[in-house]
Amino acid sequence: MEAPRSQFAIKFLPSLADFAFLLPLAFLFGRLDGVPTLLSDGDTGWHIRTGDWMVANRAIPTHDLFSFSKPGGVWYAWEWLSDLLFSGLNHLGGLRAVVLLSLLLLACTFGLLFRLARRHANPVVAILTVTVAAAASSVHWLARPHLFTLLFLVGFFFVMERVREGRTRVAGIPYYALLPLATVLWTNLHGGFVAGILLVGLYGAGELLRVALAPDPALRRPAARRAAAWCGVALACLAASLANPYGWRLDVHLFQYLRDPYASQHISEFLTLSFHHPAAIFFEVLLLGSAVAVFRCASEGRYTHSLLLLVFGHAGLLAARNIPLFAIVSTPLVAASVDAWLERLPRLAVAGWLRDAGARLNRIVAETASTDDIPRWRLASIAGFALVAAVLFAPAPPRKFRAEYDPKTYPAAAADVLRRDPAARVFTNDVWGGYLIWRLYPAGKVFVDGRSDFYGDEFENQYLDVMNVKRGWEKILGGFGVDTILLPPSASLSGALKESSRWRVVYDDGVALIFRPVAGVAGLSRPAAGTTLFAACPGGGAGRDREVTKTTVGDRAITESFLILRSETQ
Repeated sequence: MEAPRSQFAIKFLPSLADFAFLLPLAFLFGRLDGVPTLLSDGDTGWHIRTGDWMVANRAIPTHDLFSFSKPGGVWYAWEWLSDLLFSGLNHLGGLRAVVLLSLLLLACTFGLLFRLARRHANPVVAILTVTVAAAASSVHWLARPHLFTLLFLVGFFFVMERVREGRTRVAGIPYYALLPLATVLWTNLHGGFVAGILLVGLYGAGELLRVALAPDPALRRPAARRAAAWCGVALACLAASLANPYGWRLDVHLFQYLRDPYASQHISEFLTLSFHHPAAIFFEVLLLGSAVAVFRCASEGRYTHSLLLLVFGHAGLLAARNIPLFAIVSTPLVAASVDAWLERLPRLAVAGWLRDAGARLNRIVAETASTDDIPRWRLASIAGFALVAAVLFAPAPPRKFRAEYDPKTYPAAAADVLRRDPAARVFTNDVWGGYLIWRLYPAGKVFVDGRSDFYGDEFENQYLDVMNVKRGWEKILGGFGVDTILLPPSASLSGALKESSRWRVVYDDGVALIFRPVAGVAGLSRPAAGTTLFAACPGGGAGRDREVTKTTVGDRAITESFLILRSETQ
């Protein structure tokens, strides 16, 4: 009687699966900056506003909605289904609801990843490896549609490993048919469906290697059948990706975008991660473990796993945004290698104390596994996530739980000012451009935002020329009719504008500067007569790095406008 009672009591206790589910939340709010980390990218804003446009117009965009620099240009809104979801959540609960969905996606991703790792290793090694993976992947935790790709990638990997183990169906549906069906949904949520097709293709390539390298001819025929099956599924997934509003044009567009050198040279998330980054050490651990696992898998004839580690490891080294993909693929395989090494440790030709320690550790791990295998009711996962949601929706949550763009990083007050002049043609950096879409939609338009695939290389190079104050920067701005510039004080262009006799600061709050052309300067647009929307910083710019930042404090209209703005925002 005691054993059943104790097992019943254990059902209420958290398991390692619960810890894995709550792990990204603990890491986000414990080690990172919480919600501001998820909202550290302006793209979230234009994703929401794209969904708003679709709801209002009952259509999927085919042309640009947000810029005055390329109005009506051909645009592929490839995350349209995510955008609709983000818009609906924002309508129901504001940014808090969007953040909550992002947290749920992260929690489900690492909860499922633990289950996958657990199939390859003991639970202790699995949870430790998943912890390293979560820390490494945190470099790209943002409230954006790519979080769907992380969850789908784990799901694909889980299904494909079950097929490799001999499982063929779930609920009567063949896994081979399930993957193309899932690709349709994945394609319309995020362009990362390419990673899923790649994953399936690598399974086929691994089996082809087995055909070529297997020493026993009897192993080659079944390997050839598996290779044909996986290649067929990969082609089926590719065909399924055509089920989107743009058809084959989307696949071509993504192929051209991914091979475009501009992104890998200028967009931060496409650059190689700096190994001085705080998360780099975790990435290094996974790389080291993967290097060992590659040789172990190859020596055992599991060429598919070796290929997965090599290809996704290479992708992680190429671009920081690929590190979460590599972390997902490498975790179960690295965990399997560590688990195998621990099992052999008591028999290795090493110091006796080390063999004894290994034996004790294996006994503890076995006992932990026995206890952890007792079914649970996942009350800890539900309670932990509910607690985070409650704090997130509290009337005055702590700073790490505030679902807002950080006003110390984004031009919140300046956007309030710009809202009063919706016709302004504002130049700002691409991150703030996405934020301005969020704040000024539908009336305000932007010069540039994070949709680099839409703007193209030629335009983006012009944008960089202006930001880097290269020869002809004013001519570029004049060609687009820019009459307002919004920048942080630290921007190189801000320094040049402060020194210029053709521009003057009309707003300065310490986070953002707004510049307008000096009246009467040829070749530059001017504000409309009587415009009094822009306010001087309190003190007229005193205490700033250059005296030239001071505005005309004797202008009564501007001063009165600033006082009105302060009274409205307090």
